[in-house]
Amino acid sequence: MLQPITWTGHSVRLLDQTRLPRETVYVEITDEKQMHDAIRRLVVRGAPAIGVAAAFGVYLGVRDEPYATFEKRFDEVCDYLATSRPTAVNLFWAIERMRQVMKNQPIYRATPDQVVRNWKDALRAECEAMIAEDHRVCRAIGEHGLKLLEQLHAGAARSAAPASSSSFEILTHCNAGGLATAGYGTALAPIYLGIEQGKKFHVYADETRPLLQGSRITAYELKENGVPVTVICDNMAPVVLAQKKVDAVIVGADRIAANGDTANKIGTLGVAIAARHFNVPFYVAAPTSTIDLATQTGAGIPIEERAAAEVAEFGARPTAPAGVDIYNPAFDVTPAELITAIITEHGVATPPFGKSLAALCGKK
Repeated sequence: MLQPITWTGHSVRLLDQTRLPRETVYVEITDEKQMHDAIRRLVVRGAPAIGVAAAFGVYLGVRDEPYATFEKRFDEVCDYLATSRPTAVNLFWAIERMRQVMKNQPIYRATPDQVVRNWKDALRAECEAMIAEDHRVCRAIGEHGLKLLEQLHAGAARSAAPASSSSFEILTHCNAGGLATAGYGTALAPIYLGIEQGKKFHVYADETRPLLQGSRITAYELKENGVPVTVICDNMAPVVLAQKKVDAVIVGADRIAANGDTANKIGTLGVAIAARHFNVPFYVAAPTSTIDLATQTGAGIPIEERAAAEVAEFGARPTAPAGVDIYNPAFDVTPAELITAIITEHGVATPPFGKSLAALCGKK
């Protein structure tokens, strides 16, 4: 598996996803400003990976700070990194975890040097624990998701549905694979786990305009990992669904509201509408850290709006008239009523999501 984020002992090594698939290049991040830039520019992307990266950014920002200014600097770094991207709730979840680490560190019967050393050691350990935890969580998502797909496939075989075959046929949008996490993936985790068990999969990957995370990143990692993949333009997804080529749609999430409304990469809503129309199950795969019970509905999810150049240009070549107005929301919100199930590390949530998501989050 490709490793999008690695702690070297001195720096954070990130796979630069802005340069895929032309180049496989790693960058070394040594301070919080570099990490903020990496998150903002999508060098590292995907809600779980953003969370881990932000936590490391907090540690890098204070690892050389003396005791006298440490707590003030720590708060500044946390606040600064929280401005890097607004939609992915894992960013704020990870920063809050780092704040809790600081609150839980005892300071009694220790010299200032010992206190600050303990703080730094604890922050670094929490970052490393997040990577290990991410691997466990994503594998658990894969196990629950694979079981769901096996049940779906068995039912299709019994009914002789057109999509039934020896291969699991999956459509996905954007990238919620290993490169969106610390290495295993959410939406693609059931696929990787199934292949480990000798099962066959084929994936249709929406290209995902305007930054092509599906064709550049999902197709790249699937190909690298030996998974058959077909890239389609975003506006081809309804045709593929209409032709009964797909057993299920599986996507990731950047934030899930308490009622199940889900924010994911722009274009997900259209796929969900088409999937409902053609009676194809639409699954969301995400860790419980992506579930925001404090946000009641999707209307409360902040939607990042990105630079016009992402739409008006491609590879420094204009794709729209100069000076034309551009609207570029990075995410859309899929209403809960279009979602068949939400797959987490603690199990599968089904409607009504208000009850099932709260129950799964209670297992944390």
